[in-house]
Amino acid sequence: MNKRFFLRSVSLAALALGFALPAAAQWKPTKPINLVVPWAAGGSTDQITRVTAAELEKVLGQKIIIVNQPGASGSIGTKNAWEAPKDGYTWAAGAAQDLGAYQALGMLDVPARDWHLFLSVANIAVVGVGANTPYQNMQQLLDAMKAKPGEVKVATAGVTSGGHNAMEAISRATGVKYRHVTYDGGNPAVVATVSGETDLTTQLAVEQAEMIRGKRIRPLATVSDKPLEIEGFGTIEPISKTIPGFKAAANYFGIFIPKGVPAEVVSTVQKIWTENIAKNAAIKAYATNKGALFAPVAGDAALAAAMPAIQANAWLLHSTGKTKVAPDTVGIPKP
Repeated sequence: MNKRFFLRSVSLAALALGFALPAAAQWKPTKPINLVVPWAAGGSTDQITRVTAAELEKVLGQKIIIVNQPGASGSIGTKNAWEAPKDGYTWAAGAAQDLGAYQALGMLDVPARDWHLFLSVANIAVVGVGANTPYQNMQQLLDAMKAKPGEVKVATAGVTSGGHNAMEAISRATGVKYRHVTYDGGNPAVVATVSGETDLTTQLAVEQAEMIRGKRIRPLATVSDKPLEIEGFGTIEPISKTIPGFKAAANYFGIFIPKGVPAEVVSTVQKIWTENIAKNAAIKAYATNKGALFAPVAGDAALAAAMPAIQANAWLLHSTGKTKVAPDTVGIPKP
């Protein structure tokens, strides 16, 4: 499936399925909205959330305050947003696939279907090595990991992060063992790789793009079966060229509003997603520049789009013995 067809399919799905709630009065927020980013500033979630919040402010006529609350792989901030008063003034942001991971890990037993999902981009992880490392291609890196089990240091934003999930998928597909070094967000993980504190990172392309363009990180492959274009750099080939048959579900990011808030809050944000975010130039430019897929989608269509990654992520964690419960016992069927 090429990128143009993928994006067209997402747009059609959003129009067909994404906006099924009954009509409600237009919401006019009377005070600032708190938008909890459960990761450190500068990472993938923080980046796209700030761009999206600025665009939403223009339409809502109200300030959206970004509140960074990192910790416990994003579950602390997400839990705080869930437990806040259901008045429509506290939202969460993140990767939709993490919602299933929190359930399976026993961190937050709130399924994705209990949130109103407003997704903006799909992110792809990249295997990026420090510029001073000897690895010139993916096969060389895998050979080194096999020769030195558990010694090659991989920086990620922690358990359940996109980077950790990507490396776990690689490990499972190849049998390699690695040394996992965790940080409070994707940006610190990338900085650690640039500084030589770790050998590589498997965080998302949007977190590595600037360092890739600056030749301080050498991208070896996308953790996908599809190539990725990064503006100012070129094409990063997929890991499936080195690991035949490798596939990874799209990792959707966006804003989550807890169910139970007033209906006019949800209908207003859905209207904005249809009329503004779906064709928003600023978010599209961000995606092009950072190496993400521009894929706005909301409502039922958002849940359907995110579910493959939710399932794959939760079951990957379960297969590696990290979960407290089997995902299917909390409503996440095996993919």
